[in-house]
Amino acid sequence: MPRISKPDTHTGDDGTTSTIQGQRVYKDAPLIKAFGTLDELNSAIGLILTCENLPTSHTNILRSIQNTLFHLGSDLDIQNEIDDTPSQPHIENKHITELNDLIAKIYSEVGPLKNFTHPGGAETAARLHMARAICRRAERDVITLSHTAKIGALTITYLNRLSDTLFLMARSENKREGFQEKTWDSHE
Repeated sequence: MPRISKPDTHTGDDGTTSTIQGQRVYKDAPLIKAFGTLDELNSAIGLILTCENLPTSHTNILRSIQNTLFHLGSDLDIQNEIDDTPSQPHIENKHITELNDLIAKIYSEVGPLKNFTHPGGAETAARLHMARAICRRAERDVITLSHTAKIGALTITYLNRLSDTLFLMARSENKREGFQEKTWDSHE
């Protein structure tokens, strides 16, 4: 497991950083860009968790997702794995199944949409929509990385399901808070 013993090492002053595998790369490398977007996503989820009226069930889900995002990060730097066996925690089928089950549960509560919905509404919903947008960017960054590097097999799937989950959680929060969803008026 990574260990951070001293945060101010000054080793990044030349524009490089160290990967999980210990290689030095430039901070604008696709791997580091993907790590950065995952960090931004995790921070956005942390901001959602500060909402005082967030239901305990959503709090527990989001804390679990935050932890799983660290697993996903280790799935982005696997070029030196032995026999394709990850040496760090990684995304597994159980993580995808958890999101699929959550998506089905929330969808049964909020129902289908007939058009695109505007991001916003209740504060928690707006923050969830922001996290969803960041998650989509993380997915794009990871796809870009996958063109030139070996990544974990389930990372893109997880991010795709996670953005769906965050979207549905936002819809659920708007419903719980009594906010009517505003949908795109294509005739306006």
